[in-house]
Amino acid sequence: MSKALDGVRILDFTHVQSGPTCTQLLAWFGADVIKVERAGEGDATRGQLRDIPGVDSLYFTMLNHNKRSITLDTKNPKGKEVLETLIKDCDVLVENFAPGALDRMGFTWERIQELNPKMIVASVKGFGPGKYEDCKVYENVAQCAGGAASTTGFDDGPPMVTGAQIGDSGTGLHLALGIVSALFQRHTSGRGQKVLAPMQDAVLNLCRVKLRDQQRLERTGTMHEYPQYPDSKFGEAVPRAGNASGGGQPGSILKCKGWETDPNAYIYFITQGAVWPAVCKVIGEEGWITDEAYATPAARLLHLKPIFARIEQWTMSKTKFEAMDILNQHDIPCGPILSMKEIAEDESLRQSGTIVEIDHPARGKYLTVGNPIKMSDSPTEVTRSPLLGEHTEEVLAQLGYGKDYIAALREEKVI
Repeated sequence: MSKALDGVRILDFTHVQSGPTCTQLLAWFGADVIKVERAGEGDATRGQLRDIPGVDSLYFTMLNHNKRSITLDTKNPKGKEVLETLIKDCDVLVENFAPGALDRMGFTWERIQELNPKMIVASVKGFGPGKYEDCKVYENVAQCAGGAASTTGFDDGPPMVTGAQIGDSGTGLHLALGIVSALFQRHTSGRGQKVLAPMQDAVLNLCRVKLRDQQRLERTGTMHEYPQYPDSKFGEAVPRAGNASGGGQPGSILKCKGWETDPNAYIYFITQGAVWPAVCKVIGEEGWITDEAYATPAARLLHLKPIFARIEQWTMSKTKFEAMDILNQHDIPCGPILSMKEIAEDESLRQSGTIVEIDHPARGKYLTVGNPIKMSDSPTEVTRSPLLGEHTEEVLAQLGYGKDYIAALREEKVI
């Protein structure tokens, strides 16, 4: 069966997480991704956070599936000539170098256009145009600059970053959409273009409900769905909301049986208006259905703390999975707090291809995250990440270089 991006060739100059997330997704959809690495070193994450000495780390392997790796000294004139040939042969160049690095290599946008007018150059940068555009940015910096940290955590504590990599992987996902859109437009325009995904912008896009709330706060001075209401005053900026839902449906994380020893024995529970009578019946408070203090969503906002305290008495008598089974019979929105161990062992996630077991020639079997986007006509087969320089001779041969010239490049350490 064909893949969605069959025939698309990606020149992958990315490293660490944001760029490799993007190019891995494109590879899963069938693009031929050629990862260019420095000989003897490669992507820095090959050696970071190693769990097996001398073997590519899980950090690297889980971000570089389905790719081919070549090693190339782009500072060598012959290496630069090979790179020029690659640019002529590829459809997209993806990079997440520090600002200005590609220009310093001699590959400005103008030079790339001379070599290949149809080339799409896609970049991850920390910030877009402005006073910070030359600054380096990493995951947690992006979360802070994009508004996530200031609105995460509890209101009596410091700003918090989230464990989800919304700065790195989140930006990679945004860039992948930009690349696919540029490829689509090229069918009609015949031209390449630049695609930029700043990490600050990507995080802000994922925090759009907080920008919504900033404007609501400026107009009304209060927000009833936040835990600060009705007991505390709001300041000038959107506060941290703990575990409250951002969609106007009151929700909270509640203890379940075993919480004393299991840090993840919790469930997220939403008191949606449509199922309020069912909630009352399940927890044994049927009088709340008609009680004026609890009967309407607006009235309940004044009593959310005692309401969730009472619900928690019920959830503490059940495991999170027992509570899930009961609550779902009544269509009450809820979800267990799943640990990474529980997710890794979830059979349904393995059957759907969301969790995949891969066999690697050096490290053996390991688990990784599969393609989160499922397409009926473009199924994803996750293959292992490449060894450093594993496909150098294969790629050069496809570009038209002969065996003797390839041997000479290797002798001169160009490859």
